[in-house]
Amino acid sequence: MGVFRFKRFDVVNERSAMKVNTDGVLLGAAMTILSTDRTMLDVGTGTGTIALMAAQRLSSAILNSSSVILNSSSVILNEVKNPRIDAIDIDEASASEASANFINSPWNSILKAHHLPLEEFAASAETVYDLIFSNPPYFEDSLTAPDERKSTARHTSDGLSYRDIFEFAKDRLSENGRVSLVLPADQEAALTRYARMCGLYLFRILRVRTVPRKAPSRIIAEFSRTRCAELSEELLTIQDEGKYTQEYLSLTGDFYLFA
Repeated sequence: MGVFRFKRFDVVNERSAMKVNTDGVLLGAAMTILSTDRTMLDVGTGTGTIALMAAQRLSSAILNSSSVILNSSSVILNEVKNPRIDAIDIDEASASEASANFINSPWNSILKAHHLPLEEFAASAETVYDLIFSNPPYFEDSLTAPDERKSTARHTSDGLSYRDIFEFAKDRLSENGRVSLVLPADQEAALTRYARMCGLYLFRILRVRTVPRKAPSRIIAEFSRTRCAELSEELLTIQDEGKYTQEYLSLTGDFYLFA
């Protein structure tokens, strides 16, 4: 697929087990990012797209909240606030491609890719994270893909699952931190149930449907350590009558180069 061009960065999209995809872009555009966030972790980064989107959004959030006027948002990131975004992937080629994409981005000094499974990363790192996000594998019962690398990226039985992410977050999420995941809509009940077992509670859910006549097929679910008084529930429709909806264009407009 060569190079996928976003408005403010490019993603080399050749060697990663999983390519740039709509699920990842939706998570990167919709997950909650605060100007006070300082540490983030992308679990199963692939090409690094979601981490790059997080860096762009954090840059804008800090710029908008800062009284310091500088010419470059990357300068604000690097010199004023000094945040850090780690990205891990069990697949060596994916981690390497993500690293190259990070180096060639405007936020290269705060993004770092690691070729490690989550279990090993947990044992070696000591950082507490304000935001942990992932587009994890989710095909638990379907036939595995013929390509072993793609199978590992797509199937929970081969490695990473949302359960692993919650177990990690249980110990490594900051007091006011969040976990943000994109998953199939039919996993909502199991997802929230397991999160509660880890002391994490759903505070926001965005249900995504492709067209108005269809039921939601994806959810972006966000969790924190605090039980919320009222769950924030949203609905996003991607297309209507063959065209992108205004809500979808507004959500992704800072990233996609729409024709």
